[in-house]
Amino acid sequence: MELMEAILGRRSVRKYKNEQVRQEDLQTILEAARWAPSWANTQCVEYVVVRDPELKAALADTLPDMNPARKAMGQVPLIIAALGKLEKSGFRREMQLTALGDWYMLDIGLAVANLTLTAHSLGYGTVHVGLLDHLKAGEILGVPDDYRVVELIPLGVPDDTPVAPPRRPLEEIVHDDKF
Repeated sequence: MELMEAILGRRSVRKYKNEQVRQEDLQTILEAARWAPSWANTQCVEYVVVRDPELKAALADTLPDMNPARKAMGQVPLIIAALGKLEKSGFRREMQLTALGDWYMLDIGLAVANLTLTAHSLGYGTVHVGLLDHLKAGEILGVPDDYRVVELIPLGVPDDTPVAPPRRPLEEIVHDDKF
């Protein structure tokens, strides 16, 4: 699959078939995430791959009832938790170097973009789950205090093909020289 085909075809999947993710595919997906750029190559992103049904159910309970991804959390064979190490990206010698603070959120965004696009290119579906109790998810997964669970990513074989939501035209979002 070509890169633009993957970018244009990836969707937020919330219904999954009862099929496993091949270990080789999971390794490829995680390898793609590992090679994402990060601020000053700090590589502050880490992952927890959750397969245990009780842990998946506990993670689903960290989502509010209104979150449409809640049901999907129990359907998928695995969930990938994306975590960021605090005060590493955007810092040097424990000193914040950027006016925008800790860059772990940006670094995670870059990594999970690679992850979800690669998953799609291999025939898997994902959805970015960010509406959750992040601290509770961290407790469930035994995450140290100097890390944050930023998002949960259900990963499995899609059971539907969601329709692409509309996008704003380039003319509305691209500015030449000045805003």
